[in-house]
Formats: sequence, structure tokens, C-alpha cells
Amino acid sequence: MNRLDDRIHKVTQRIIERSRPGRSAYLDLMQRERERAPEHKDVACSNLAHAFAGALEDQGAMKAGRSPNIGVVTAYNDMLSAHQPYGRYPDRMKIYAREVGATCQVAGATAAMCDGVTQGEDGMELSLLSRDNIAMSAAVGLSHQMYDGVACLGICDKIVPGLVIGALRFGHLPAIFIPSGPMPSGISNKQKQETRQKYAAGEIGRDKLLESELGSYHSPGTCTFYGTANSNQMMMEMMGLHVPGAAFVLPGTKLRQALDRAAVHRLAQMAGTTTRTLAQVVDEKAIVNAAIGLLATGGSTNHAIHIPAMARAAGIIIDWNDLAELSAAVPLIARVYPNGEGDVNHFHAAGGMGYVIGELLDTGLAHGDILTVWESGFEAYSAEPVWEDDALAWTRVSEARDDTMLRPVADPFQADGGMRLLTGNLGRACFKSSAVAPERWTITAPARVFEDQHDVATAFKAGELDRDVVVVVRFQGPRANGMPELHALTPILGVLQDHGHKVALVTDGRMSGASGKVPAAIHCTPEAKGGGPLSKVRDGDVITVCAATGTLRVEADIDAREPVADPPAQIGVGRELFRIMQAQADSAEQGASAMLASAGL
Repeated sequence: MNRLDDRIHKVTQRIIERSRPGRSAYLDLMQRERERAPEHKDVACSNLAHAFAGALEDQGAMKAGRSPNIGVVTAYNDMLSAHQPYGRYPDRMKIYAREVGATCQVAGATAAMCDGVTQGEDGMELSLLSRDNIAMSAAVGLSHQMYDGVACLGICDKIVPGLVIGALRFGHLPAIFIPSGPMPSGISNKQKQETRQKYAAGEIGRDKLLESELGSYHSPGTCTFYGTANSNQMMMEMMGLHVPGAAFVLPGTKLRQALDRAAVHRLAQMAGTTTRTLAQVVDEKAIVNAAIGLLATGGSTNHAIHIPAMARAAGIIIDWNDLAELSAAVPLIARVYPNGEGDVNHFHAAGGMGYVIGELLDTGLAHGDILTVWESGFEAYSAEPVWEDDALAWTRVSEARDDTMLRPVADPFQADGGMRLLTGNLGRACFKSSAVAPERWTITAPARVFEDQHDVATAFKAGELDRDVVVVVRFQGPRANGMPELHALTPILGVLQDHGHKVALVTDGRMSGASGKVPAAIHCTPEAKGGGPLSKVRDGDVITVCAATGTLRVEADIDAREPVADPPAQIGVGRELFRIMQAQADSAEQGASAMLASAGL
């Protein structure tokens, strides 16, 4: 492990200094929570009886009060293929806990929507808002104050960040995140992408498209592209919140079960201690490590929103300037679809997180001194888990097994991490350059303005976009409509790009965590709602989107213009129930959270 890179040290120290008041207040709160958490002997017998009533064979141990009790917060449902395996986890975890003299109860469940199901539909407007709901649900479950440790079962998009935020409010307890692993690989990602573009171009019918999609998404487990869900798992490794190497092991295997068992055993060991609480593990260095992992692997742009939100829950402030400076220091050493050809299973087989973490540590590009849930520290995460001689073991990943997927820091795919900050008279935005060919990093073209993603599809089918164009999709921010992903635009814009046109997207909404080859300035802030700059753009205005210079600019005097009126709020599919979250959400750069804003965090 080499000396930490000076650029990373500089950013980390700036975050520490900026966060000092909030971090101090958070740690003080966690100390008070630890001191005032009730001992069972001090709790009324009626309360305890309610807590123990459903425990069946664990009642005796719980009454004795000598066994650590693990609280499970689960995001199980079987609409989400990634979470389907969690249905059986609580029963298994109770057995694993008894093996080491502990007990285990499901503290509560959270919402867990599948963005793949709601993509392009009205329900997607609840997606980002559901993160606050998940955090609050986790807090409700843990508010029973009957637990000595927390096990979080979650994988996908908003779910892991929401669980982190909720669990951090009980950060005086130790916590481990337990993934269930990706589904086996289906058809090639290149074939899937080609089929989507053929459908968008009208070359094939819906039956062929559905056949292709079922070839990709076919069984329990996480979707295998490197989007937000798998980026979540990468970050949990980089923050030391998993059993080492747990992220990308397939469900239903002996190795997967051994990792789950090790997680419960380790949590039972940590329960009741004060040396590896969640509040201590998730510090400024851990947050920086999460960002570094995101950049080194070309992870989801959604984490430009989630990382600031998770950090705030721990009293830490990180912004897009920090991410941009880290991106300049951290090279891209992994190419996983949609940035490359292979999926996360190929990535894992090539050396995966063990290789990435080993490279980052050996070259001084990650904090090696973070406190992790694993006793031997962060160095342990540079090894990969294996099932040998009917036992769980780890082996150090010394080299990449596929240089089309993984490369050393000395010979990266790209010199920087590919997450660039754009600024100009249209505000601040993120650009994922790691997914876009360098010759497309600069686009200057007339704007075509939309206020609904479905209108883009209509204009495309009518041939109105078959030219050089910057497609502006506004009123997609957190306060306008909950900031849905606009992934359905990717095949359309990809077709235009393949026709030889210069094409870019500018939006205050989000793209998918699997954002593809089309240059996009996303998460624009200030958002259009309330008179933001995008609300003053008109059709035909010439816009420049440039990742090379960090420019997002319209060639018009927009300060002299009046904004267009905010569109009316939509109802249906439960959207009206989230109106208060939508109305009070803060900016994308701050994390787009009404809950954190209202809590003064």
C-alpha cells in the first residue's frame, strides 16, 4: 500500500474541514444515543413481552438478555429480481445467529421498487422520492431499540442509499450490508443494445424486442449491467460495509451462503461493542473511497446524487467539485457494460472488486486506513472469496484475468474517472465521459425543447430530430416531478447519433445508471421548476455541451427572458401522495432529499 496521492489527500482534507461542524454534531448525537439506549432490565415487562412474543424458539435466549439480538431491515419483494432471493434470508439468518449464541429478528421492511419495471412510465416519478421513504421505514423498524446490531438486506437503485441513510441515524450500532448477488449472464449486451435500437428505428416489432429483453433479464438476482444497483454493491465494498468480496457472487451457491453466514457471525461478534459502529465506519475517508470506486469503475451517474445524500446523514458534506477533482486524479481501470462489452459476472471473473481495490491501494489512490466491518481492515477487500475444501477462504487478486475489462492504474482505459462537472449559464450538470467516445465530448447544435420524455419519442418518429440537435428535456428535476430516469431516450438518441448527427441531451432529470454512448448533461441545477435557466431556453437556441472544457452554455441572453410557466403537478399512480417530498426536495447536488432538508442535515 503506497502513500496516499496528494490530490486525494487534498480533497479529503477539504471535506473534513467543511464537514467539521456537522460531523461533530452527528458523532455527539450518536454518543448520546448509545448512552441512552435502554437496557432490557430497564424496559417495562409489557414492552419486552411484545418484543419477544413472536420470537418462538429464541424467546428463552432473549429473556435471559445475554445474547446479542440482530435487527434485520429487509427490502424483500419478488417484483425485484435482485431482491427475490431475500425471501428466505431471515430464516437462514436466525439459524446462523444461533450458531454463535445470538438471536435475530426482522426489524422491519422497506419499499423497494424496480426501476426496470417503471422505466419510462409514470411510476418512475416515485423512484428517487422512494429513497426518503426507505430511510424512514428503516428508522421505524430500528426505533424499537431492541437490537445490538443491524443487518441491511438491499441491492438496487434507491434502496441501498436509503438503507444507509436510515441506518446512519442509528449509527451507534454496528451494521453490515448483505447482498444476494447477480443473476447469471444472458444474451450479450451488444446484442441487447442493437435490438433496442432496431426497435426504436422501427426495424423490428415488439415481439422480437420482448424476446431479447427476456434473454437479458431471466432469473432471480441483480441485473448484470453495471448500473446503479451494481454500483451500490461496489460502493459498499469500497466503504468496508460488506464481508470482503461479497458483492458479485451468484445467488444460490455455496459460496454465497458462506458469505451470508460470515456476515451474521461477524455482526454478532461486533454487537455490543463500541469500536466498529456504523457511525465510525462511515466517515469522510469512507465516503471519498466510495466516490473513488465509482470513478475507477465507471459507475452510475445516479451516485452523484446518492453520495452527497448518504454523506449528509453522517454529518459530511461532499459536492460535485469534489467529485470532479477526484475524477481528475483517479483513472478508469474497469470497463463494464454499458462502458464495455462484458457484464458484472465477467468483471467478477476477471478479478472484480478484489483487483480494483488492490490496484487503488497499491498506487495510493484509496484510503487504506478506513475502519471496516471486517476485523483485518480494508486490505482484506483486495482478496476474492472462494469455496475451498468445504470452507470459505480468500485469495489475493494479483492480476487481471481479462485486460478488456480490467487494467492496471499504470495502463488505464482512460486517464481520468470520467465524471465531469459542466458549468455555465445553464447551471451545473454532470457528464459521464467514461461512456462516451472522446470525439463526441463536444457538441454544439440548435436546441429542441421538450417538457415530457414521451414527446421526444413522438418527434423522433415524425422525423423532426433527424439532424444535429441538443435535445433539452426540462421540468424533470426533483421538485418538478421527482426526477425520473430518462433511460428510454437512450435508444432514440443513439439512432440519431448512428445516422451521423451531432446529438446531445441536456436535462434536469436523470439518465439511467446504465447511461450509454450519447453525450448528456444531466442533473442540471438549478432545475427548471421555479424559473431555473432551463426554463428560459427556446427551440433553436444554440447550446454547447463540452466535457473537455466543462462547459454548459446557451448562446442567448437568457437573463433577459421570462421563464415559461411551471407545468401542473400530475396525479395518479400514487404520485400525489409524495407531493410534500417533491415540493421540499433540495437540489440534485445536495442529494435531492426533502427528508434531509427538513431535518436540517
